[in-house]
Amino acid sequence: MSKTLAPAACPCGGPSLAACCGPFITGSALPPTAEALMRSRYTAYTQKNGAYLLATWHPSTRPAEPILDEKEPIRWLGLEVKSALRLRQRKVDLPDDPDSDTVEFVARFKLGGRAHRLHEVSRFRREPDPATGAPRWYYVDGSFPE
Repeated sequence: MSKTLAPAACPCGGPSLAACCGPFITGSALPPTAEALMRSRYTAYTQKNGAYLLATWHPSTRPAEPILDEKEPIRWLGLEVKSALRLRQRKVDLPDDPDSDTVEFVARFKLGGRAHRLHEVSRFRREPDPATGAPRWYYVDGSFPE
């Protein structure tokens, strides 16, 4: 009787990399929501995939300098999505822009033997892809609530 091993969970907390963030990172699919893009960006950080991070960063706010230090011994420990704010705004009947969304999350990581938390409210914008014209989500920027 042979045992089959279940695929490892996606770093973002999804079922597996292949069924979750993998297709977005390889470019075979576009994240359908701002939350899916945020999750795939977290996964890209765990993989030190700077090319994906830059490609999904809105051109108006994309940094010119490198965003990852390959030698930095950071270990990502987990992701918790706090809220997709557009869903909450709909409930209180605020004007809705379907091409704009906000996702609040907490990412935990270890650096230099110390545990840290990154709590961010990220803003996203959906625009046509310059190459294909297909609508795609981009990370714009984030704020850090306390």
